[in-house]
Amino acid sequence: MTPLLDHLHVTVRDLKRAECFYDQFLPLLGFDLRYKEYDCKEANAYEIIEYHHAAFSIGIVSPRSCFEKEKLSRRKPGALHHVAFMVEDTQTVDCLYEQVMQMKMQIVHAPRYYPEYCEDYYAFFLKDSEGIELEITSYDRRKYFP
Repeated sequence: MTPLLDHLHVTVRDLKRAECFYDQFLPLLGFDLRYKEYDCKEANAYEIIEYHHAAFSIGIVSPRSCFEKEKLSRRKPGALHHVAFMVEDTQTVDCLYEQVMQMKMQIVHAPRYYPEYCEDYYAFFLKDSEGIELEITSYDRRKYFP
């Protein structure tokens, strides 16, 4: 069996602010905004914006009102620590880094090799509008996990 990620939903503090961020960011990774959809479940006080791609979907979800003021901590049990997006090569990592810089997104770490992960692991890290850490990486995954 080959495990595949179908979709990922992330709860954000401010849905509209997050939508502005992801409308800019996800097209850099090949998402087409024509496949973005909205849903609202009033009975559950639940709003979601989903970005679909043939590979997988990512959704941003409104918080329950009782959690709206809660501070984000990626180290809190049950929290999302970060999301890493794999790209074809180091040149694509560098190109995306330049595009993210032009968009004035918050960079955590500029592109570099991380030999502590594996010898050819190349990545940069940024934060989304809600403080969630994102990563763009490239390495030969099949070399380490055949």
